[in-house]
Amino acid sequence: MTSTRERQRAAARARLEKEMAERSAKARKRRQTQAIVSAGVALVLVVAGTVWLAVSLGGDDDKPDTTAAAPGASECAFNAMPTDQRPPQIKDVGLPSNEQSGTGVQTMTIDTNLGPITAKVDRSLVPCTAGSFTYLAEKNFFDNTKCHRLVTEGIKVLQCGDPSATGNGWRDTDGQGGPSYRMAEENLPTDKRPPYPEGVIAMANSGQPGSTGSQFFIVYGDSPLDPAYTVLGTITGGLDIVKDVAKAGDDGAFAQQAGGGHPKKEVIIKDLAMSNPQG
Repeated sequence: MTSTRERQRAAARARLEKEMAERSAKARKRRQTQAIVSAGVALVLVVAGTVWLAVSLGGDDDKPDTTAAAPGASECAFNAMPTDQRPPQIKDVGLPSNEQSGTGVQTMTIDTNLGPITAKVDRSLVPCTAGSFTYLAEKNFFDNTKCHRLVTEGIKVLQCGDPSATGNGWRDTDGQGGPSYRMAEENLPTDKRPPYPEGVIAMANSGQPGSTGSQFFIVYGDSPLDPAYTVLGTITGGLDIVKDVAKAGDDGAFAQQAGGGHPKKEVIIKDLAMSNPQG
């Protein structure tokens, strides 16, 4: 028969073993928790490190555009026409630079058989169009061409800039010529009434966005045209020449299409020049 003392010792050992087992379990659980937390912290650090590395180094898609235009310059898109889609009236003189100055004011001088016509062109408003015009002028693109269209009813414009409108007489294709590229419209007078007042010089297009070429028109009376044509500049001299041409009338050649006709008083552009930007 087990003595009372032995039973007490056995009970004490049992309690001690139970406490040790509980302590061991708690310690094991604590170590597991610490391991999980440590792993979680490590994961966060890895993710954060990866994000920092990605931001610091950057991928190719995230690199700053080192080809951006220089200060005061604009990036322009001159879209070349496919060779197989160019009619004979297109004159290929290459493409202007995609980077064009957006500062300064130029003087356009149109030397005609009837006298000079001058205009002011602000490059901050039309950097791409002014750049294109300057480029074409340097290529003698407009020299010895005729202003092929006059409209005396409604819109009151004299239209020029077709490189194929040359020589004696008129052709059915007059008005279809231009350079071998097109560009987007700029400086549209959507907030002006009238959009094209007397003395404005603007760019013609086909009616479709991005179809501006080399043809331009001089407005000799307030015009209610839709504001879809780039305002290139303002006439500063020679508007009386255009008005005299308008008084002589047109032959109605375009009456059934766009309106107007060839001017009865012929206007020949002997030379067109653009001064260097000032200011």
